[in-house]
Amino acid sequence: MKATCWMGRNSVEVEDVPDPKILNDRDAIVRITSTAICGSDLHLYDGYIPTMKRGDILGHEFMGEVVEKGKAVENLEVGDRVVVPFPISCGNCWACEHELYSLCENSNPNARLAEKMFGYPTAGIFGYSHLTGGFAGGQAEYARVPFADVGPIKIENGVSDESVLFLSDVFPTGYMGAEMCDISGGEVIAIWGAGPVGQFAAASAKLLGAERVILIDRFDYRLEIARKNTGVETLNYEEVDSVPEALKELTGGRGPDACIDAVGMEAHHHGALYAYDRVKQAARMESERAFALREAIMSCRNGGIVSIVGVYGGLVDKFPIGAVMNRGLTIRTGQCHVHRYLKPLLERIQNGEIDPSFIVTHQLRLSDAPRGYELFKHKQDDCLKVVLKP
Repeated sequence: MKATCWMGRNSVEVEDVPDPKILNDRDAIVRITSTAICGSDLHLYDGYIPTMKRGDILGHEFMGEVVEKGKAVENLEVGDRVVVPFPISCGNCWACEHELYSLCENSNPNARLAEKMFGYPTAGIFGYSHLTGGFAGGQAEYARVPFADVGPIKIENGVSDESVLFLSDVFPTGYMGAEMCDISGGEVIAIWGAGPVGQFAAASAKLLGAERVILIDRFDYRLEIARKNTGVETLNYEEVDSVPEALKELTGGRGPDACIDAVGMEAHHHGALYAYDRVKQAARMESERAFALREAIMSCRNGGIVSIVGVYGGLVDKFPIGAVMNRGLTIRTGQCHVHRYLKPLLERIQNGEIDPSFIVTHQLRLSDAPRGYELFKHKQDDCLKVVLKP
């Protein structure tokens, strides 16, 4: 089969690789009909996530048709159309029983690597380095899905791929980012990053009842997509001297009730501190450029919540822990527990409350994946989200 393979920093190629096979009774093989390039894939592409190996198959946002299944998979049938969540979860361990699916204790065969990096292991993830299990990803024609009796959700009623594909990651991730803000109605929520996760965090904050949502980015086309499809306010950070000061002005001096970092480890900005981060990250003296996270902390009102769903991988310098402690801020974060959100978010889609396909700007053939990565990384041709069709 054909698959998108990591070949080194800033290099992917579509290669011929062996077809996946059933290895366990709880496995299924899915013929992929749609798969996407995620913002967190760019961290792999840029070489900032360790333990990648040449030839690793990328991709953790995918859906398709079940073509084979192990004998223990009783919830699915061959021919079923499914969306596959990006964390691989067993459904039986303590974490899964408490709906902490991205912290599954049984799905990462390389748990010792994760323990060295994070202190404790996390769940396996499709196509996301050997730190998270070394599983082949979904930017391919076929994928093996472990624990298929737990993960995939069946899609019926003929809804389009583009409307449900993002249940695999970015829609639940954005929703969890908003949910962690404890929105009960009337809040002001500020969000850093108008990429796909930021778009869905903004839409979700509105769905949950926030009175005002302010989305921060530097690309006008991304901000325009948000205004058109979610009705939020926007702020171009290149047009203000200080984002925290601008947010104070927009909120009567108090600051947002909660701030969501939907950017992660490769934040962009300007000025001396950004240059400092770029140099330290390039020299591998720190693994994150955490400018957006610092701004979110310094912008949040006293006693507020900072929700982090942008991906971070390791260590960060100049973290304002004094502001967190002295101003009583709460930090909530985590890889998304996608399984928890699949059914309720699918219901919202089917009820017409949201159509996630609004983020799709480019559809390409799987063979064009290298071009898709370049379009997405460099924001060429007003690219917000690339969907690949095997």
